[in-house]
Amino acid sequence: MPFEKRGNADRAAQTRPQKTIDPFARYDDLREKGLWLNIPGPADTIDQDNVRSALADVGIGYIGWTHNSFANNQLPNAARSTIANQLYMGQNPTFASANFMIVIYDLSRFGIADGQIVVGAEQQYWTWDRPGPDRVGINTLAYYQTFFDRTLELKLGYLRNQNEFTGTLFGGITGSNMSALFQAGMSTNAAPTPAVNLKYNFDDRLYNKVSIQRSISPDGPYAQITENPTGLNWSTANAGILLVEEAGYKSKAAPGVTDKWLRAGVGFNNSRYTNLADPKQQRESGNNFYYIAADRQLSQSDAPGSPSRGIYGGFSVMGTPPDLNRISRYYELRLYAKGAFDSRPSDLIALVATNTAWSKHAVDAALAKGQLAHRQTTAITGTYTAHLAPGIYASVGLSYIHNPTSITHTPQTEHALNLLVSTLIFF
Repeated sequence: MPFEKRGNADRAAQTRPQKTIDPFARYDDLREKGLWLNIPGPADTIDQDNVRSALADVGIGYIGWTHNSFANNQLPNAARSTIANQLYMGQNPTFASANFMIVIYDLSRFGIADGQIVVGAEQQYWTWDRPGPDRVGINTLAYYQTFFDRTLELKLGYLRNQNEFTGTLFGGITGSNMSALFQAGMSTNAAPTPAVNLKYNFDDRLYNKVSIQRSISPDGPYAQITENPTGLNWSTANAGILLVEEAGYKSKAAPGVTDKWLRAGVGFNNSRYTNLADPKQQRESGNNFYYIAADRQLSQSDAPGSPSRGIYGGFSVMGTPPDLNRISRYYELRLYAKGAFDSRPSDLIALVATNTAWSKHAVDAALAKGQLAHRQTTAITGTYTAHLAPGIYASVGLSYIHNPTSITHTPQTEHALNLLVSTLIFF
């Protein structure tokens, strides 16, 4: 009998569900913290555990990625131009490449709560340099830690607040246009600036985040990168201080609980801007911006372990004063699906409609010169992003744009139908 009982016990142990151990959990403290941007972890890279184990043993983590994109107008009467005179993405076949490497050193091993030192570099190349220009420089140089059981988060250094505020990358891959905020001073991946960010978490959903940031150039990201391509300069001409504040409510998807994120923010900038209503007068300060955005999971997949799969809807509204900014309003509506097909649980389908309202002062000035000018640019974009393998994504889409140029146009540049192709590889 004792042997029979032991045999039954052994058989029960064999049939009992075994606890799954995540082999990548050890890297959790070696991923950059303080971002809304959900950069994939080692499990979703092409070299999941090559040298990571050895580096992790001494407190070092890393993530790198390359994002390559191509746009080309498909309309038969598309007005081509020389590269020097190109007016919008896709007017000529346009290629862009952005490459990143970020290294994280874990300070929690020395008793600093969630402590990290983050060092990152970025290289970018464009066949049309107006959105660029080409550069090689820092992406971030930051210190992070938490206080009071993660109630308060501190991050300081050369930061790219593009990834700290607003939350414009929906579905993990596809993103909204942030040009309205960049022109008003917010730092970017290609133009990090000195900043101190503080986030107060009222609970695990409700938060408030503020930043004191050195503004990027009041003449825009192009001028900022041209003057400071490495990103290491403390300031650029006419740039002052940008104060940013964001309040939000965020709940992650869980079985029976849908994903929700509502956020709203404002920014105040004392940089010296050109007044578009009277460009000849002296530069003036007092620029600002606001934004409101929301995303909500409308339906949830019933597949076990996949609560984030489903259909989502969202919107964004951004605004700036028309006398100091070429973009005065930006509106966006989006509908997207994560894992719409059981056979492709990590793919993303997105349909996005946008409207950009241009500064009435800049438009009126162009009309006074006898130029053809438009007050709005409207676009509808559909994309499909496939997760081909760990760390490898590919996207294809079409974007119809009415008035793709900025403010002025010609009869041949009123419409565009851009073919969009991109790849994103993490390592």
